Amino acid sequence: MSEQLDFEGELAVIIGEPGSFDNTGAFGPFMVTKDEIADPHNPSLETRLNGQFVQPSNTKHMIFKIPKLINYASQIFELLPGDIIVTGTPAGVGWSRKPPLFMKAGDLVEVEIE
Repeated sequence: MSEQLDFEGELAVIIGEPGSFDNTGAFGPFMVTKDEIADPHNPSLETRLNGQFVQPSNTKHMIFKIPKLINYASQIFELLPGDIIVTGTPAGVGWSRKPPLFMKAGDLVEVEIE
């Protein structure tokens, strides 16, 4: 439906305990629990478009750390186990490139977090 569909690799945080306010979404299928990651503010985050690295980054570059995101979101809506907070995408998205780089039908986007 769009000629400017963009790629956005993002770290996501999955809520494990209830908070306050309601109505968020969920997704998957690949997830790890917090005990499987030593420091969520340090792994590399890589996005590839058709096998080419388009967003090589690291979660240490996040503007807002995970506790702040959870705190802020819980002031707006109820956080329940299974809810997901997406943290935002690193530099390198298609619209900001010169020339812009947008996805096309059949393209493959892969996001890998160390």
